[in-house]
Amino acid sequence: MRKTLLATAVACSWISGVVSFAAFGQDARSTAAPASGQAVSAQDQADVQELVRQLQQLKVSYAQEVRRLRVLDMQVQAIQARIAGKTTPNPIPAEVAGTEGTSGTTTAANNGAVESTQAASTTQSTQSSNSSQSRSVQDVVEQTQNAYFSRKFTLESDLTYNHYDRAELTLNGFLALNSIFLGNIAIDRVTSDSLTYDLIGRYAITPRLSVNLDVPYVGRATDYQQGGAGGSAASIDEAQSSGKGLGDVNLSVNYKILTETSHRPDTVLTFGVTAPSGLAPYGIKWYNVSTSQYEEFAVPSRQPTGNGVWQATLGSSFVKTMDPAIVFGNIGYIHSLIRGFSDIDTDPQVVTPGSVKLSDVYYYGAGLAFAFNDRSSLSLSFSDRINGKDSLRETGGSWTKIIGSQANAATLNLGFTYALDSHTTLVTILGMGMTPDAPDFTLTFKIPYMF
Repeated sequence: MRKTLLATAVACSWISGVVSFAAFGQDARSTAAPASGQAVSAQDQADVQELVRQLQQLKVSYAQEVRRLRVLDMQVQAIQARIAGKTTPNPIPAEVAGTEGTSGTTTAANNGAVESTQAASTTQSTQSSNSSQSRSVQDVVEQTQNAYFSRKFTLESDLTYNHYDRAELTLNGFLALNSIFLGNIAIDRVTSDSLTYDLIGRYAITPRLSVNLDVPYVGRATDYQQGGAGGSAASIDEAQSSGKGLGDVNLSVNYKILTETSHRPDTVLTFGVTAPSGLAPYGIKWYNVSTSQYEEFAVPSRQPTGNGVWQATLGSSFVKTMDPAIVFGNIGYIHSLIRGFSDIDTDPQVVTPGSVKLSDVYYYGAGLAFAFNDRSSLSLSFSDRINGKDSLRETGGSWTKIIGSQANAATLNLGFTYALDSHTTLVTILGMGMTPDAPDFTLTFKIPYMF
């Protein structure tokens, strides 16, 4: 019995020891786990603090660079404004130096304001840059389209000088034995100079629609020479004729049907009406001024300043910008209305009422311009005007075509455009005739003032 009790006590003691050892091991593991968790949490906090510190330093550096960029941007704008003849309304602020000791809270509070300032400054700089780069291009485009859509009102003064010099050999006689000419040999030479001043007003109703009014004043002087007077090749008759006055007034409407994109050009449609406000060439009398009674040398009493008929124009112009080049072209059609006159005869002793029908005119042109900088550009273009024979008809009679009235006037043009200031541009164009019907050369000066 005692042995049994002793065995039972030993067993209970061994079991109690095992349970206590297991409980102690569990407590040790539970105690070690929180210690390990606390070590990991402290390392993460240290990493976060280091990243926050680096982020604050970067924000401070970023704010300093933004301030420097803003100051440089305002300095560039001030210089551009001074070059363009403007004055800056506000002085350029001095650069504010930042310190690395700026607190993270202050940097975070000012970060939004700095970014907003940077965005506004960048926008202003971009607009200023686009305006500077597009000024010379804009001048070429508007001169090519004969329309100013970007300005509300433009007053343009044009002065054009034309010089025309032609000589013809005239034979009045017959051939004897198929080799000897018997008769008079005369050389006819006509030299003409004209000066035209155009006052043009252009009003932009909308960014796509504009109206132009052109009022010209024309002065012309023509010198006529004829060799072989009195049967002598050495004798020359000479006479002059001149005329000046109001030319034909033109009213036109321009509508931009397509805006330029990367695949298509700027396209403007033009419709114009020309009124016969100038002196018509029909009915002007020609008088004989020959020094010999055996010769006929007639010249007009005065020079006309207009066409004498109503005309309607329909045309279109195209402009494509390929920086730094601008490609442009135009094509159009002019239709003249039939008009009656009380006298269409050139004989001083005869009065013949009748009507005049001018032939339709077709014109086209193309060119290339280069923008050297924001103020100047150079252009090279070709233009041509083609018309058939004009016709006259006496009252009650039939139409008769005028011999030699057809023409093909082709011109090669060299132009230079320079922006004098933000409102005024100087345009110079030299035209060189390429066909006998075109003037020998044309010199044009244009000064548009944009309000």
